[in-house]
Amino acid sequence: MFGHRVDDSWAELRRRRVPTHWTNLFGVVPLASLVVVTVTGILLMFFYTPSTEGTVYAGSYAPLHGATVSKAFASTMHVTFDVPGGVILRQAHHWSALLLPAAITVQLVTTFFTGAFRRPRRAMWVLLVLALIAALASGWSGYALPDDMLSGTGLRIVEGILLGIPVIGTGLASVLFGGPFPGRIIENLYPLHILVFPGALLVLVALRAVAAWRHGPPQFPGRGRTPENVVGVALVPTAAIRAGGLFLVVTGVLLLVSATVTVSPIWLYGPADPGNAGAGSQPDWYTGFLDGALRLVPPGWEVVWLGRTWTVAILAPLAVVGAFFAVVAAYPFLEEWVTGDRRDRHLLDRPRLAPTRTGLGVAGLVFVGVLWAAGGADIIATSFSVSIEHVITTLQVALVVGPFVAFTIARRICFGLQRKDASLLRHGYETGRIVRLPGGEYVEIHQPLDEAEQARLGMPDEPTRGVLEPIAGEAGPLTHRLRESMRRYYKGGRIDAEPAEHESRGGTPALVPPLSRR
Repeated sequence: MFGHRVDDSWAELRRRRVPTHWTNLFGVVPLASLVVVTVTGILLMFFYTPSTEGTVYAGSYAPLHGATVSKAFASTMHVTFDVPGGVILRQAHHWSALLLPAAITVQLVTTFFTGAFRRPRRAMWVLLVLALIAALASGWSGYALPDDMLSGTGLRIVEGILLGIPVIGTGLASVLFGGPFPGRIIENLYPLHILVFPGALLVLVALRAVAAWRHGPPQFPGRGRTPENVVGVALVPTAAIRAGGLFLVVTGVLLLVSATVTVSPIWLYGPADPGNAGAGSQPDWYTGFLDGALRLVPPGWEVVWLGRTWTVAILAPLAVVGAFFAVVAAYPFLEEWVTGDRRDRHLLDRPRLAPTRTGLGVAGLVFVGVLWAAGGADIIATSFSVSIEHVITTLQVALVVGPFVAFTIARRICFGLQRKDASLLRHGYETGRIVRLPGGEYVEIHQPLDEAEQARLGMPDEPTRGVLEPIAGEAGPLTHRLRESMRRYYKGGRIDAEPAEHESRGGTPALVPPLSRR
């Protein structure tokens, strides 16, 4: 019985087809990063001591001899200078932790712009967003564990943010730090870093893999491509070998970078000191947008209400960032509510065919990019010898105006690309051949597109061109009219083009037989 099940599973793996589009390999990069960060993290556990208890440093780094440091810092220095290969181990752990959220972000962006989040894959989108949050939390919790001056400065900022939250802030800070700063922060963060956040990330990745297996891979439109007919290569062995090769390449690059590029030189920063802070300190790139959100709040945003001081300068950035992630996670449901399209979609969109969605995606990237740039506003000011006030003011304006400008430009570009595709579908592509008609007019011959190219450029069918049907639980006619208006704007008067049979190309008769486009 067991042997038959294994044979059936193996046969199913060989029958399953996987599209060969390059975006399908984006999932391999976060997987390789996750494996490297997990393996190196397990090895580092044998040498690291998660304790804020003081000790006298007596390791191989002479400039710190006799200094009182925490056991966490001393053990990290021991790994770096006294354990063979320890510095590569530390740096591979750090570099893979930096690459992991970047790879998940790229996968999110690709999924968004191609519409791969629609039914039946809405849950996969939510799992991917949660995986990004878990990766960010895991990286942040590990950022503080070396207990050096840079991480200590970051923890002081975290404490200030928590204390600025009315009513519950003091309690949250007390729970996290276990007392007055720095308290037992290392002891409290360590289990979060090695168990809670990585465990959540692994569970989310596993759930997403199960969902991907159940729903099958989406694919871009093309000739003969349907949910039942996936055009691609066999999952085993062809696709597995391709993914395995990229996995090894990513792992090799991470190890090469770890062996040649220094990251987190804690020996230069020195041990953390509650009474000192590092000048010009910067967080890891993936939390820079959080720091930037705090920096862009205008000064003096505080109100006194109910006998408490409400620090809007902290509450507003937290609310904005939280709302942004909530909207991102809920976007598949919001788009479905607006468009009324509840069909299962196994074919992906070209970004130009969804102008409003593409514009929203570009606007979101600009929004996060401005926040991320604001996290390094001081570095920008010193590097370009400009006033920090001017940098902050410019970024404040860009944060408000930039997404709207980006949305408008991206949307108009999509419409322009649609017109270009429509022209190709109607008239074919230019051949460069000029002929003279009997009436004396000179025209250029246009070559029709082949069937595969017509299928690739063709506009997908739209089920919601008529009247938008009400949905269960809708508040009333006003809500329905709002949805109808939003849907019309979302569609934006898309340009539909189907190649006309026996239509003249470019206003002239088809004087040459159709040829396959090279």
